[in-house]
Amino acid sequence: MEVLIIEDETAAAQNLSSIIRTIAPDAHIIEVIDTVVDSIEWFNTNPMPDIVFMDIHLSDGDSFKIFESVEVKAPVIFTTAYDQYALKAFKVNSIDYILKPINEADVRRAIDKWHTLTGADKDNYAERVVDMVSQHSESQHSFLVRFRDKLIPVSQEEVAYCYTVDEKVYAFGYNGERYPMEYTLEALQGILSPKRFYRANRQFIISRDAVNDISVWFGSRLAVNLRVATPEKIIIPKARVPEFKQWLVKSVVD
Repeated sequence: MEVLIIEDETAAAQNLSSIIRTIAPDAHIIEVIDTVVDSIEWFNTNPMPDIVFMDIHLSDGDSFKIFESVEVKAPVIFTTAYDQYALKAFKVNSIDYILKPINEADVRRAIDKWHTLTGADKDNYAERVVDMVSQHSESQHSFLVRFRDKLIPVSQEEVAYCYTVDEKVYAFGYNGERYPMEYTLEALQGILSPKRFYRANRQFIISRDAVNDISVWFGSRLAVNLRVATPEKIIIPKARVPEFKQWLVKSVVD
């Protein structure tokens, strides 16, 4: 059994690898990959594995983006911390998943299920994953948020940026309103359109339409100035500057 692991947390990847080797001594863990970009490159240059264990939220974005660039024909077992939206999607589409922290019983169940699949079953399962990803990318154009004493829909187009502070997440509209969100910033990163929104740093996800201008900041970093007020300055770390510039240019072209 050829196994590919896509996971950006070292401890989680090591734990999963150890459990797989214990449950299935004949399993060969081909590689552990920790980013969306490297995963796409891997699938484009390697034979398809027998099974893939894939974390949903990777360091450079939502792993669902992998399916937008390559055809993954192998059955995928998703691993995730509690994510209400993702779990609902898995259940509706009968897609297998394991909640973190990962334990041996759950991995054994997933592998036992894989062993029962026929060739046709595996093809059908892969198709269901693709359908789910497609539904994911087409949905969530708006959010139902609490505003004063009401629940109101807020579209992605109305959001200038999302911000986290004291373990709470808010979406800020162009109208100056602040909306509390029931998602983590990591979950929002996977839901929001990657063409429209960018994860600037640990505190901010910003909309391309909200960017007014950019200033060169200390230490080869960039400071992004939005068309709306922000609670603190938005700094792009030096390591992410090339990626940010590419996103900005690509967003303008698209």
